[in-house]
Amino acid sequence: MALVLVCAAAFAAILIAATSVDKRAPAADGQRRFEGATLPRDLETPDFDLTDQDGEPVAMRDLRGQPVIVTFLYTSCEDTCPSQAQQVRATLDELGEDVPALAVAVDPPRDTRASARSFLADQNLTGRMRFVLGRRDELERVWSDFGVQPQREDLEHTARLVLIDPKGAQRVSYPLDQITPERLAHDLRLLQAGA
Repeated sequence: MALVLVCAAAFAAILIAATSVDKRAPAADGQRRFEGATLPRDLETPDFDLTDQDGEPVAMRDLRGQPVIVTFLYTSCEDTCPSQAQQVRATLDELGEDVPALAVAVDPPRDTRASARSFLADQNLTGRMRFVLGRRDELERVWSDFGVQPQREDLEHTARLVLIDPKGAQRVSYPLDQITPERLAHDLRLLQAGA
């Protein structure tokens, strides 16, 4: 009986130790772990030449050398898109510095320069996030390369946020229900450190 109790106590101690491991602690290989879902290191980000809410050019190649937040929103959204935009804003606050943040339009032609400026102003993201706009045919390749379904009358768009590493690869992805400013900031710091 004593042997059974000792074995049970040892098993319980192992379970407690295994479940209390800090995810932010270095992994066995010395690398810190990402909080979001990691993507293959060779998953390149599609380059594009589009414009933002101010008519200024936006190209992914111009953002190399720093991590980038990419999300997919539409300007007339009243629930998930404002929530996702607020997560990005809070992440930038948590970081204590701004990194490039792009919201790719998923509802052209309703996503216009005026509606994008209004959306960013409503979310207190003017000057902190750029709304990437274009015609449907211009945006389709971007949606496809990121695995995003655009907004339709009968279907809500794919709510997704992706972190791009300084080399231009898609590295970490989050579905809407897994985004927190703390998780995003943690993963952005790892990318800034070269993880």
